[in-house]
Amino acid sequence: MSDFPPRLTTPPANYADWLAELKIRIHAAQQRATLAVNRELVLLYWQIGRDILARQAEQGWGSKVVERLAEDLRAAFPEMKGFSPRNLKYMRAFAEAWPDAEIVQGVLAQLPWYHQLALLDKLPGPETRRWYAAKAIEHNWSRNVLVMQIETRLLERSSKAVTNFEFTLHKPESDLARESLKDPYRFDFLGLTDEAQEREIENALVKHVTDFLIELGAGFAFVGRQVLLDVGGDEFFIDLLFYHLKLRCYVVIELKGGKFKPEHLGQLSFYLAAVDAQIKHPQDAPTIGLLLCKSKNKVVAEYALRNNTQPLGVAEYQLLDALPAELQTSLPSIEQIERELASELERPAQGA
Repeated sequence: MSDFPPRLTTPPANYADWLAELKIRIHAAQQRATLAVNRELVLLYWQIGRDILARQAEQGWGSKVVERLAEDLRAAFPEMKGFSPRNLKYMRAFAEAWPDAEIVQGVLAQLPWYHQLALLDKLPGPETRRWYAAKAIEHNWSRNVLVMQIETRLLERSSKAVTNFEFTLHKPESDLARESLKDPYRFDFLGLTDEAQEREIENALVKHVTDFLIELGAGFAFVGRQVLLDVGGDEFFIDLLFYHLKLRCYVVIELKGGKFKPEHLGQLSFYLAAVDAQIKHPQDAPTIGLLLCKSKNKVVAEYALRNNTQPLGVAEYQLLDALPAELQTSLPSIEQIERELASELERPAQGA
């Protein structure tokens, strides 16, 4: 016989709403507890690293003390896994990189320890580390996403698109809109060559829309592709339509397989006017247009945007990264590969 009371087949009125509220509160409490534990751990590691630095500097302790300390701490706290010699050296490097306790307590303690290691290993100085740390906190990046953003040089690409937002949007919105665009956009995840056509790129972007949203940045929500606009009985199709949750506006993205031409902006401006008239809610901000080209002349783009009253931006996209020079010289050419394949195919026939 069970010790548990029988389960109610029909819950009381409003039980489902109460249960849903309880789940939200429990998840929130679990998250706060996890953040509190992480904060204390990061601060502890920083304090240990600071102590190691101080004692080595003041008392001349050598590097062997780290191995001895690791051994003693693991013996005292066998259930804790963070006291390896390697991790203690990271603690020392962490304290050396961030001597200001206020920054550690106010900003860095919000990130897990393995995020801290990524910042230390992959970035050269405090300013870039602080920028990526702030972005990771703002957008709740996982460690893998943080590493990807560092390796794709997000900082260097942010706010680089040529736009007229400063003149067509109010100040807070213009700053946020400019920060939301990059140049160039990296589409390496598509696996396409530079010869890919516009529709092929568009199809691949929709297929990999999660990766595309990560590359676009926080705030973008995918609405649709080849979105139909009926204007005076004529049909037009927007390549890609997004909604930006922070800017509270639609974002029209048009793809061009070649170099930027000023006339491209005429088509994009037309789409913006149609979206504002047919799709935009009265409370939405003005629709923004982004033209993605394979290449552009920055001066030509600036001139083309100068007197346009609609918020427009022009940026490049890259389908594949250029290989480093040392790899370019060591890799075989297409002709060499073809010759090798031809010789391989001939050998069985010769031995027959």
